[in-house]
Amino acid sequence: MKQLIILLMTASSLHAQLLFDFQQDESITKWTVVDDVVMGGRSGGNMFLNEKKQGVFYGVVSLENNGGFSSVRHAFEKKTIGKSRRIFLKVKGDGKKYQFRIKHKSSDYHSYVTTFTTKKEWEIVEIDIKNLTPTFRGRKVDLPNFDHKTCEQIGFLIANKKNEKFQLVINSIEFK
Repeated sequence: MKQLIILLMTASSLHAQLLFDFQQDESITKWTVVDDVVMGGRSGGNMFLNEKKQGVFYGVVSLENNGGFSSVRHAFEKKTIGKSRRIFLKVKGDGKKYQFRIKHKSSDYHSYVTTFTTKKEWEIVEIDIKNLTPTFRGRKVDLPNFDHKTCEQIGFLIANKKNEKFQLVINSIEFK
């Protein structure tokens, strides 16, 4: 029985692909904050690496001047998703809702999105890749859900239609 468990664990890890781990890639210079100020809003997000080598996305969302969102994104060279079916986020939140966003090509105008609610403790958020829906500026786009074998950008966004402070600590992002 022990050998079967080891075999299953090994087989599942063969398909795992670490997309980003702040423990291994200590640089946050390729993570870019984009707030509603691009449209006249007043929200302000930031990103830093804490002492435990975790990415911290934090700030304030403001509804002033028709604002209401803050996001952070990371573009990279094309990565193959392959046969992966799920995305695993190791995060610690603040009890608020966030979006996880992925782009097939960083030049695409739309992102594929899912929403998750965080806990105030470390958790693994499991996302079924086929359930990521295409959106642009908060509206669904008439395209199929994510069905690509590669991606070039990932990100997080908060837009809960209220004035609020936020903090999302990100440890790793992995495909399996």
